[in-house]
Amino acid sequence: MAKVAQIGAGMIGRAMAYDLSNDHQVSVGDFNAAALKSISALAPSIATYQFDVQNENDIRGFIDDADLVLLAVPGFLGFNALKTIINHGKNVVDISFSNENFLDLNELAIKKGVTAIVDAGLAPGIPNFLLGLHDAQGEIDSFEYYVGGLPKNPKPPFNYKAPFSPIDVIEEYTRPARMVVDGKQITRPALSEIEDMYFEKLGTLEAFNTDGLRSILITMSHIRNMKEKTLRYAGHAALMANYRNAGKFDEERIEQTSNELFDAWRLEEREPEVTIMKIIIQEKSVRIEYNLHDEYDSKTGFTSMSRTTGFTATATVNMIAQGLFGDVGVFPPELVGKELRCTDYLLDYLSQRDIKLDKYVSKL
Repeated sequence: MAKVAQIGAGMIGRAMAYDLSNDHQVSVGDFNAAALKSISALAPSIATYQFDVQNENDIRGFIDDADLVLLAVPGFLGFNALKTIINHGKNVVDISFSNENFLDLNELAIKKGVTAIVDAGLAPGIPNFLLGLHDAQGEIDSFEYYVGGLPKNPKPPFNYKAPFSPIDVIEEYTRPARMVVDGKQITRPALSEIEDMYFEKLGTLEAFNTDGLRSILITMSHIRNMKEKTLRYAGHAALMANYRNAGKFDEERIEQTSNELFDAWRLEEREPEVTIMKIIIQEKSVRIEYNLHDEYDSKTGFTSMSRTTGFTATATVNMIAQGLFGDVGVFPPELVGKELRCTDYLLDYLSQRDIKLDKYVSKL
């Protein structure tokens, strides 16, 4: 049993804390007193603390006696918090998805003797683990993945509900999408190159460019073709492009737009939703496809996005706690996933929680 200090008590944080509390001594810190109260009601064994994640001394005090830290804060807070945790000499798993290049903290982590695994959620996260494993086993020609969190019963005009803050979703719709085509890194506008994709349980969805490859562009630069796309119901991308073109996502208006969208995009209590992902890896003569379809868990009240993101993170925490991965430095999941024992552990961990990835292999 390890002492785990979790920073962040949001929707995903709630699921993570509950999962970890089954095997570890868990403390959760957040500024939101209501969110902390919700976690205490879910599992009374979890200790909760209210503090400001932007205060370095507060973070240090909270994590001081922890064996491991799990960081789950909004992206704009993530990098500085991660730096503080590493500087304090604590092993850490991070799902904050900050814009800054977390690999810039690698030298600090080595100096402090810290294992830091970042982007360890749904996506980036699961596709990275699988890519790392297949890259270690053979020569990959192309890698692509498609992912989305969606309401099961979409309502116009947006046909969408956000499982987290709208401002974080909007960023996906504005940041240029980086990809690799024929060995060259290029950018395309977010929301561009819309294509229809059919999924048996949801019907036809639209996929459009977003900037989800992140560290893979650096660590897997030898792969000649790579892209990531977001999945939504038909018409959503065009509507969001209209918002963007009208200036509603500009810096001076984005907060107002986010507030306006908050109610329209908010998941209602116990509203059914689904997370879907398709990962395609092509080697010279083989096509490998992974499919994930996960739905809201009515027994626990955890959303599928909480489950798929949160339990990937808690699996990663356990990889460190159980000694499956202990290299020193900052590691995105693809560098952890190259170890067969780590990827096998992740898939088994998720499967035990009824999150399954169906694998299909075909010859080209």
